[in-house]
Amino acid sequence: MSDSNNGEVKSPAPAGPPKKKFELSTEHRLLIAFILMGAVLFLTPYFYTDQTPAPAAKKPEAAAAKPATPAPKPVLSPDVSAAAAAPAESAPLAAEKEETFVLDTDVCRVEFTNRGATIKSWTLKKYLDGGKKPLELVNVTAAPKAGNPLSLVFRGQKPSVDLNAALYAVKPQPDRLGVDFEFSSGRTRVKKSFRFRKDSYLSQVTSEVFEGGVAVPHLLAWRGGFGDLSVLNAVGTQHSIYFDSASNKLEVNEAKAAKDGPALVAGTFSFAGIEDTFFAAVFLPAGNGSLEMLTISDQVATKFEPKEDSFVGAAVGGEGRNTLSLFVGPKDIDILRTVNPKLEQMVDFGWFGFIAKPLFLAVHWISEHYTRNYGWAIVLVTVFINFALFPLKLTSMKSMKKMQALQPQIAAINAKYKSVGIRDPKKQEQNQEVMALYKVHGVNPMGGCVPMVLQIPFFIAFYKVLSVAIEMRHASWLWVGDLSAPETLPIHILPIAMIASQFVMQKMTPATGGDPAQQKMMLFMPLVFGFMFYNMSSGLVLYWLTGNLVGIAQQLFFNKTATASAAVQSVEVTKKKKFGK
Repeated sequence: MSDSNNGEVKSPAPAGPPKKKFELSTEHRLLIAFILMGAVLFLTPYFYTDQTPAPAAKKPEAAAAKPATPAPKPVLSPDVSAAAAAPAESAPLAAEKEETFVLDTDVCRVEFTNRGATIKSWTLKKYLDGGKKPLELVNVTAAPKAGNPLSLVFRGQKPSVDLNAALYAVKPQPDRLGVDFEFSSGRTRVKKSFRFRKDSYLSQVTSEVFEGGVAVPHLLAWRGGFGDLSVLNAVGTQHSIYFDSASNKLEVNEAKAAKDGPALVAGTFSFAGIEDTFFAAVFLPAGNGSLEMLTISDQVATKFEPKEDSFVGAAVGGEGRNTLSLFVGPKDIDILRTVNPKLEQMVDFGWFGFIAKPLFLAVHWISEHYTRNYGWAIVLVTVFINFALFPLKLTSMKSMKKMQALQPQIAAINAKYKSVGIRDPKKQEQNQEVMALYKVHGVNPMGGCVPMVLQIPFFIAFYKVLSVAIEMRHASWLWVGDLSAPETLPIHILPIAMIASQFVMQKMTPATGGDPAQQKMMLFMPLVFGFMFYNMSSGLVLYWLTGNLVGIAQQLFFNKTATASAAVQSVEVTKKKKFGK
């Protein structure tokens, strides 16, 4: 942290957003994990007898993400018209003691202090924290070290008075939905104004600072963390953000972007501020105005975690007189759209967004109109997805049944090449014989992987929906208190039920490998899945468990139909024709 008193922050001239190292996102890691598991399922029958590892591939060097080109830094010239109207000296104006002013709306409760004309508390009435209390967005523990939200920050010239410690005169508005704070030392004059609406998360903030009649450029800061600090790894969920209108792109930074000092960007931004997973506090200029934004890192604690960590902060503004809209509230798509359509960009559905967003809309619609519960909505959507994909799964089941019938012939081929190593050229001949056998009988060797492959996009899409859709936060289902988080019971019931259903499915699936040792090894796969899912969000486990139960029902149905018998008979008929029996 490189700030001093009176909000002065020394930072280098703007040189664009900080460079980011390339890191795999969670959905990329999940996709790679599923691909690797699929590869194990498919390739193990061929290479199980020889487990000599191939040379390890070199890890690619992490490539630095190409930084966005920021708009040119705005010239921080004083507000000429305001300066002309402001006298070099004014009558001193200050309060005699510190006092607070509480502003209540239908959606929030904001407590101001006249010391610095800042925010002491900002709670959202319709959202609760982990202790079932109205959600406090301010890290009150950090205030003595990082300052209260909406403190003033000066990058260059700073006033002769510590304006963040001054006692401002308070003038509430008659409707109790607004308040003005004013301070004057004679030479330095400051005014901050706040206006709220009864039923909106959007407010209007105006700040102006004059020194000797000249406007002093400044920023308004929210430091020391933000949002729901009761969640696990709260520091990892928080970012500074801005939407660059020039590149039409949302830029997101963590606290480490400011590890060497406050990181400055300037340009034409639709909004800029700070966020966590489900909530945001962002400033919006009139139109697509010119803004400066500092990303700041503060080593602070929280009331939930006494150990200090690097929490991100953001300071926005840049003019002698800043007139901004301020949105402080939930990242609810419907709410964001009414404020400014660009704000929807904060709800990032990720790489599979083209599936995740329609999936969320479907779950939301079913919950709103039928189930009145997101858990049951997830169950219904999962059932629909599995039945929609059943024709493709049916083809896979036929292929698996044929492969099971061909196991004696495949075992004979494997026995023929038993002593051949994996790098022996004859190994290619073995694979060619097996593939020729599959071709004769119309078998797709990848057919067994189809059910898993089909589920991967929906799995990742559900993961993103549960990770970013605020509607899922604290959504309950039966004994589950929050579908977006792991179960809180000492023993997680859903993952254990999922492991059991995975074992049943594996037993019901036709065995396509002749090696008993290999089949025993594959019995560990449900345990691997259980380990992966044990601490994942309950809604995600519910999706996979429901898919398993539907898959078991579909497999039972298939096994009792003539289609299964026909698949085996087609192999027998082909064998008789080939050998003239």
